[in-house]
Amino acid sequence: MIAPENVVFDIGNVLFDWDPRFLYERLIPPGEALDGFLRDVVTRAWHFQHDEGRPFAETSAELTARYPEHAALIAAWGPRFAESIRGEIPGMVALVEELDAAGVPLFAITNFSGEFFSPFRATQAVLFDRFRDIVVSGDEKLVKPDAAIYRLALARFGIAAEEAVFIDDSVANVIGARDVGMTALHFVDAPTLRGQLRELGLPA
Repeated sequence: MIAPENVVFDIGNVLFDWDPRFLYERLIPPGEALDGFLRDVVTRAWHFQHDEGRPFAETSAELTARYPEHAALIAAWGPRFAESIRGEIPGMVALVEELDAAGVPLFAITNFSGEFFSPFRATQAVLFDRFRDIVVSGDEKLVKPDAAIYRLALARFGIAAEEAVFIDDSVANVIGARDVGMTALHFVDAPTLRGQLRELGLPA
């Protein structure tokens, strides 16, 4: 069996803490109004369309037509998307830095809107410059756990599936990576991941 020498990260809720609530709790008082808005209006299923490559201008227009009373709140999602990202997952930036310093090739496959990822990446250039390549679902119009996005990424990265370990907080995405032949780990926290990477022979 080939030991994986390349580490492929997910970004949201592996490297950075993401939740729509982080933005909207600044705009709506806590309680049923906030909970209902996130449950019924700006839902994760609605946002997933951006990960699939649909532009915010289209999705927001459709949602506003359904919920005109929430037009201003819906409109905030695009320009204030970065406020839905609270900060790094504890210990993960340090782990990325250590792997990079040890010469481990780093990559990422992320379900992320292309139009939202570009400005976010600019705010984290020091970290993301450590990655040799990042495949963004919204740019490719392919999403995890579809096998096509893993295959596209591996081809672009120039590595074989068995040469890579993939890390994601979604069980479905982990299974998708395993199905194409990658070693795949379900992310829990940085200390657990360090132990798992060491077991695979990587310098974590």
